[in-house]
Amino acid sequence: MRFRHLPLFAGIVFALAGCAQKTVPPAGTTPPPKEAPPQPAEPPKPQTATEAGVTAGPSLAALLPAEAEAAYRAFRISCPAVTKRTDASGLTRPEDWRAACEPLPPEASSGEAFAAWFRDRFELVQVGDGAAFVTGYFEPEIAGSRVRQPGYEVPVYRKPEDLVEVDAATAAAAGTPRRGRLENGVIVPYFERSEIEDGILAGRGLEIGWAADPIDFFFLQIQGSGRLRLPDGGVMRIGYAGQNGREYVGIGKLMKDRGLLGPGQTSMQGIVAWLREHPEEGRAIMRENKSYIFFQELTGPGPLGALGLPVTARRTVAADPKFVPLGAPVFLDLDRREASGVWVAQDTGGAIKGANRFDTFWGAGEDAARTAGGMQGRGRAYILVPKGTLARLHATPQP
Repeated sequence: MRFRHLPLFAGIVFALAGCAQKTVPPAGTTPPPKEAPPQPAEPPKPQTATEAGVTAGPSLAALLPAEAEAAYRAFRISCPAVTKRTDASGLTRPEDWRAACEPLPPEASSGEAFAAWFRDRFELVQVGDGAAFVTGYFEPEIAGSRVRQPGYEVPVYRKPEDLVEVDAATAAAAGTPRRGRLENGVIVPYFERSEIEDGILAGRGLEIGWAADPIDFFFLQIQGSGRLRLPDGGVMRIGYAGQNGREYVGIGKLMKDRGLLGPGQTSMQGIVAWLREHPEEGRAIMRENKSYIFFQELTGPGPLGALGLPVTARRTVAADPKFVPLGAPVFLDLDRREASGVWVAQDTGGAIKGANRFDTFWGAGEDAARTAGGMQGRGRAYILVPKGTLARLHATPQP
């Protein structure tokens, strides 16, 4: 009910209040504290690119880097997926990508031809304020074995048969996790990292290999794929097969917030050094990341990204598919020159959430590990979308 004569009504209330007898608390008692005024509710965070707002980016011709051929070849890997899958970001439709995926004729081989191909087919869109934060990941190689033997005691599990997954709408309607296990016909959370490390999956024949070092294997799980360097000198490549549905916790931020890492220690290399120097505390901290990754052996091209397609070193980025069409090219203009240029969003990651958050893939080897481990770039991000997308979205031009 609305009071049309609120000032008059309020005056009557205050007058009556003035005439009312005041209640005096008994001696020796403390009057109850005054309640704090209610705080205004924070507006809900955008859940998709279209909710975050889109504006037209600058001219693509001015931004396109010289390495257009490498970006072209990486994007062409995405085409079987982008022309069929639903775009969760709300920016594009499968049919939008069909013309953009038309290949160059075989005789076109110059850098300018690849650059012109991008200019002819794409335009830039900025999501939200466009302020990007970029990290890096790589394909680690760690000591491992196909069979359990002395020195190789850390199991590498394949995806268990009792790990089930449902779509987001079904999980929300039922009030259950998206990933979990069935218990009396209801999906309940799957076993967390500590339970799995303590052996709850042992004896089920799920081991596809054994790692030598638990810390190395922990970081291989974070990367999502890697290589086991076998005792005979061979290599077994393993890739992502599933996840237990538990929330990912970045231990680097956790350790920094607790004051465990000093200046210059927040890189992957610094975190690993601290964990090795503090084995008991380190084991407990790693277990605070309840997320656990299951693997499969890879025998073909790889590693595989979230599209189920091979990713490309120095060209693939992981992104949040709610804000970037998975499979789309993106342009990063950063304070880290080596990470600037055209990349392709062909992967996802547990820590890669929100608009303009990217994780660049650097391949395998020591150089890749060094670059990825120290990558923290900031700048601007733009998504390359098929021409006509901006008009359909009624995207406003940048001021």
